[in-house]
Amino acid sequence: LISGELMKPKKQALTLCDDLFRMRLEQMLDQHHALYQLAEKIDWSVVEEQFDQLYSEAGRPAIAIRLMVGLHYLKHIFNESDETVVARWVENPYWQYFCGEEYFRHELPIDPSQMTRFRKRIGEAGCEFMLSLTVVAGISTQTVSQTSLAVVNVDSTVQEKAIS
Repeated sequence: LISGELMKPKKQALTLCDDLFRMRLEQMLDQHHALYQLAEKIDWSVVEEQFDQLYSEAGRPAIAIRLMVGLHYLKHIFNESDETVVARWVENPYWQYFCGEEYFRHELPIDPSQMTRFRKRIGEAGCEFMLSLTVVAGISTQTVSQTSLAVVNVDSTVQEKAIS
């Protein structure tokens, strides 16, 4: 076992019984909200299968894959840093639902530095896989058309100009 090796994260599964003193996020959120609907369109089991192989069977328990991937999606959707996406996650029940939480949590889900470690763990191929899932979700929700994927727009307004 390599030092710092993480064992496979537990699968996030809904509990069968309700908590008498807490309301499930799905019961209190607007099901027409964009993040609520997007959470339902992404095949999270495929995400867990893809990244599950990056973890060992023994070691320190890992953080749920859906939470880590969800935080990365939110980071890029809302143009946040690692620190701010984790801080805002605590305040937003839609973000928590998107990341697979069943009940509202009042504490930080992770230390922001764990996002960097997750990116290193999944590598460039993992990031491309996550990007491909957003394209699939865009096509399934008809937000993106097949024809728009054939054209690449390049914005050169921030490139250096050869002006003398």
